[in-house]
Amino acid sequence: MPLSEHEQRLFEQIERSLAEDPKFASAVRASDPRFHARRRLLVAAGVLIAGLALLVYGAVIKLPPLAVAGFVVMLASAALAVQSHRRAQSPDLHVVGGTTSRRRPKGRSGRRPSILDRMEDRWRQRPEGHR
Repeated sequence: MPLSEHEQRLFEQIERSLAEDPKFASAVRASDPRFHARRRLLVAAGVLIAGLALLVYGAVIKLPPLAVAGFVVMLASAALAVQSHRRAQSPDLHVVGGTTSRRRPKGRSGRRPSILDRMEDRWRQRPEGHR
């Protein structure tokens, strides 16, 4: 349903006043899950570099446990980076007073549907003339 001219002007006025409010902008930014995911991604990148330095240092001084520890740190930070990247790209929306998220396809027990589930869905949704 389109807004009337008066409602559009009021809406634009409210938008401008909220955009000029620094406290409101920081509160919205602080509650944005994508902001936190990006920050975790940057931290993971820093820890990954530190793990690489630890790995190289352990190899140079010929101390295998230190090199292995560096590799484990790199592996853990890479996993955190991948998870943070997925969260940053997620279209989930968080609203005041609750959350709304994308609709998940029908699968078993709420997890991502398997290839068999997707094939069954395709079979059920095929055109009637192809049975």
